[in-house]
Amino acid sequence: MGGPSGIATAALILHALSAVVWVGGMLFAHQVLRPAAAALDPRPRLLLWSGVLGRFFTWVIAAIFLLLASGYTLVFAVFGGFARVGLHVNLMQGIGILMMLLFFHLYFAPWRRFRLAIDREDWAEGGRQLGQIRTIVTVNLVLGLIVVGIGSSGRYWG
Repeated sequence: MGGPSGIATAALILHALSAVVWVGGMLFAHQVLRPAAAALDPRPRLLLWSGVLGRFFTWVIAAIFLLLASGYTLVFAVFGGFARVGLHVNLMQGIGILMMLLFFHLYFAPWRRFRLAIDREDWAEGGRQLGQIRTIVTVNLVLGLIVVGIGSSGRYWG
């Protein structure tokens, strides 16, 4: 993987894997874990989510870093700059940045309040904050699936 095409190949692989980790993790949390965890009483359910989300958010932060680094590497190594990218790249960038902003809001607001509620054993407040987290994750999941569709088909738009 040496030279410009090797760099582009490595960047594309990192970009795709980072998107899979983030979007796939949201899909798993929302569609698989959430319904299963709903059967638990509040304390064990919220403690489960605290552990799961704490670990997942570490992966999301790494994915965001890699998505930005690999995406901009591709823009410059493959396309030679923004003047030569297609609409699909601009759409991916715009929606991706929106997703990142939503994630960082989630991380620094409801997630922080969720952890504080869990530390105080305030299960009702923890549940409210988890509801806000779920709403943001739902929006980001839909946006992420749209970005995957754009990214996988955009170069064939014509």
